[in-house]
Parts: sequence; C-alpha cells; structure tokens
Amino acid sequence: MADEVILLDFWPSPFGKRVMIALREKGVEFDTREEDLSNKSPLLLKMNPVRKQIPVLIHNGKPICESLVIVQYIDETWGPESPLLPSDPYERARARFWADYVDKKIYWAARSAWVLTGEAQEAANKEFIESLKVLEGELGDKAYFGGERFGYVDVLLIPFSTCFHALETLGNYSIVEECPKVAAWVKQCMQRESVAKSLPDQHKLDDHFVALKKEHQAQ
Repeated sequence: MADEVILLDFWPSPFGKRVMIALREKGVEFDTREEDLSNKSPLLLKMNPVRKQIPVLIHNGKPICESLVIVQYIDETWGPESPLLPSDPYERARARFWADYVDKKIYWAARSAWVLTGEAQEAANKEFIESLKVLEGELGDKAYFGGERFGYVDVLLIPFSTCFHALETLGNYSIVEECPKVAAWVKQCMQRESVAKSLPDQHKLDDHFVALKKEHQAQ
C-alpha cells in the first residue's frame, strides 16, 4: 500500500515551500491542500490543534508540524541514499545551528524590514543585510551550505529568496551587490527542479507583498 502524504499549506508561505522542496528532493509524491488562513479548515485545526498553523505534513493520517521538524522527518523517513542532513554528528549539529540562525535572524529581520517604517525599518534593513553576510561567510566558495550536495540548510533558506526582490525594492539596495555569493547560490538553487517547481511565481508574490504592506499601513 502506497504512503498517503498530504501537505497543508498556504501558497506564499516559505515554510510550506521548505516541505515541498524536501519531498521533491526525496521523490515523494504528495497532495497539497491549500489553506485559507482567515478561515482555517477543520482538518488543519484537527491536525495542528496546538499552533493551528501551516505547514502540516500528514503521513498516513499522522500529523507532523513545524517546518524544521517536518524536513528532518522527511529526511529520516524517505530516500536514505540522498540525505539532506550530514551523517557526521558534528556536521549535523552545524547544519542545525545554521537552520536556527535562518529562522531567528533572517526571517525576523526580513519581517521587521517589511512591517516597520522610518528609522526602525532602516535598522531592520541593515540587520537583514548583515545577517545575509554572516551566511555568506559560512557559504564561502562552496556550491551549497553543506558542500557540493544540496542539503538541509539550503532547503530551509532558499524559500526566503522569494522575498528578496520585494525587500530590495523597499530598502533601495541590491542583494547581488551586497551579497554576491548568496545571489549566485540562489541562482544555482533555482536550477534544481525541486526548487523551481515549489516556489511561487515571483510577480504574483510581489503583488501579494504589496497588498500586505498596504493592509498593514492601513491598520
């Protein structure tokens, strides 16, 4: 009997895209259920009663929540011949450290740059670029964060690249100029079918960000 794999997602969410990319890297077939976050489905509320958030991976009726946890679950469950996390315990710990950095620094700096205004926004823009430069230092001259193999940190970070254009426009800077190695890494990742098929259309996403910004300013 084939596995039943369902992903509860919301199309602009970078967190859901992490799960899509990981599943496609492993060659896992899955069904995506689009959620309306203003009117959450009974299935989402049942499968994630604590956080009530996407993404949720449902594997043969069992829910797994939180994108970092889900990607690790996918790595442990499918495709041992193409691991996302390194086999060496130290390297695995390093990958988890940078995954935590992405969520605590990159995501929050980007979010702050988007919702704040004035001097606070300028400070958030600066923090975002500085955080990317720290990641660029870790990337170095490697093809991917784990070396020559597309892996865990790449899966977790690449969905956030979809917001780069909107942030550049808002902050009047260029990531290609500020962080050329990160920009080259994004370009390389986008050549992977798992990434290209998972990330949303850039123009549609930019329109979504503009609408969110207007809605936030109105409030």
